[in-house]
Amino acid sequence: MFTEVSQDLGLVSGAISAITRHIRENELAPGEKLPSEMMLSQQLGVSRTVVREAFRSLSAMRLIDMSPGKRATVATLDHGAMSLMFEHGIHTEQITIQQIYDVRRTIEVRTVTLAALRRTDSEALDILHHANQMEVDFGHNEKVMEHDLAFHLAVAKASKNPVFELILGAFQNVTRQTWPIGWKSRTSDEQRHAAGQLHIAIGQAIAAGDPQIAATLMAKHFDESVHALIAAGIA
Repeated sequence: MFTEVSQDLGLVSGAISAITRHIRENELAPGEKLPSEMMLSQQLGVSRTVVREAFRSLSAMRLIDMSPGKRATVATLDHGAMSLMFEHGIHTEQITIQQIYDVRRTIEVRTVTLAALRRTDSEALDILHHANQMEVDFGHNEKVMEHDLAFHLAVAKASKNPVFELILGAFQNVTRQTWPIGWKSRTSDEQRHAAGQLHIAIGQAIAAGDPQIAATLMAKHFDESVHALIAAGIA
């Protein structure tokens, strides 16, 4: 019985490799269709069940998109699978919140530097919009949090490196769990307003095209955020 299971897993793994190789060799772009289950089954010499399991695995990894009654297509990159990995690491205590923030600090000091050099005018306005809305919506914590998250993604997008955007997007589910705790650990509205003003200052540095000031302010932002989490006992 165990031998049969092992063989089945080996066949599925082989099918996954064959399908991803097909995507590469045929230079399929996001949205383009893959061969049908029947065609792949015949080409690979395996059952349709094996191909179906390979498709399911690739879909779970967000490498292909599947819809009932339609051919599978190449997926557009997103951060879903990476996000699940980070959440699993946190919940199983293989990584810590402080380690997540350490990596975020390193990456975001770089993204803000690049954003100050590469941003378009519309991207600079979008970044400043989310920073300003943190102050406009002050007192509505969930709205402030969503603008905070959108601010950081907008900075990553303006860096013109999609890898940064993917990684920072993958951190967002973890951040949604820790953000309210860190926000409440700031002992006064004055400290919370200061956090909002710091975002505005970062946005202004990006808009002014000053990477040095932008990077210095972003580093300060993360140092303060980690301090707030440590004070709350979760980092």
